Amino acid sequence: MNPVAIDKHTRLVKDLAHQLGFAFCGISKSDFLESEAPRLEKWLQQGMHGQMDYMGNHFDKRLDPRLLVPGSKSVISLAYHYYPPEPKTDKSFHISKYAYGEDYHVVIKDRLHTFIQRIRDEIGEVDGRAFVDSAPLLEKAWAAKAGIGWVGKNANVISKSQGSFFFLAELVLDLELTPDGPVKDYCGTCTRCIDACPTDAIVTPYVVDGSKCISYLTIELREAIPQEFKGRMAEWAFGCDICQDVCPWNRFAKSHQEPRFLGNESWHHWTTSEWKELTEETFKRVFKGSAVKRAKYVGLRKNIDFLEP
Repeated sequence: MNPVAIDKHTRLVKDLAHQLGFAFCGISKSDFLESEAPRLEKWLQQGMHGQMDYMGNHFDKRLDPRLLVPGSKSVISLAYHYYPPEPKTDKSFHISKYAYGEDYHVVIKDRLHTFIQRIRDEIGEVDGRAFVDSAPLLEKAWAAKAGIGWVGKNANVISKSQGSFFFLAELVLDLELTPDGPVKDYCGTCTRCIDACPTDAIVTPYVVDGSKCISYLTIELREAIPQEFKGRMAEWAFGCDICQDVCPWNRFAKSHQEPRFLGNESWHHWTTSEWKELTEETFKRVFKGSAVKRAKYVGLRKNIDFLEP
């Protein structure tokens, strides 16, 4: 394809991304992530994925999107804000901000399908797939490679202008586009995320031991939470935002404009007693369509019980 057409298609893709509400759109060549292979292998060998056995599956596909989408030429990395207009601040149990409203997998997947269709409407036949935390794809590595931000010491992608409270998503297409490049790491000497983590999950800058992370303990872990974490969960019943809340770059976090992320706000005002009295019927009603359903009532109940003194 000639350079003029490639440039035209690149501008079109980025314009469409912003029209569809994505905060960032960065592009990379669909290729092998050679630099990530040793890092991922070491992380898995050290057992930092805990019981997330799926992280060890499809190792090659995680590093090469051409194995996921044969013939692909570009990885379009996207970011979608989820910072709530009114974050919950009371003293009872907490739920991660990403789960305040409707499940992001559903919300963003709808936009990605619209995105692909509009690309096809403008360009013609384009083959590819849409992903939002739904395939063995190293989303953070691709986002960093495309310049959406850098991977910070808390292992989240951070933007100098808009913090880190955003979801990542990708389109892997057989469309040749002009790639972007990475941005500088601006963590500097800051260690606020490391210092603030109550379970010491950030074992060294840029490395998170997933088996110690409160998000893992309250969402992924199906067994009882190990007693070593008793009194160290900081009242988090589902997920955790501590390492993001303390990050200085999140003073620039942008509130989302997505009505589907508002959800049922009744739980925002629950007292600790009301959390402890949560029934399965109330759980199904309040968290209908929410990412909290991933833990199921039994899982959330387990977490609440563990948080009791």
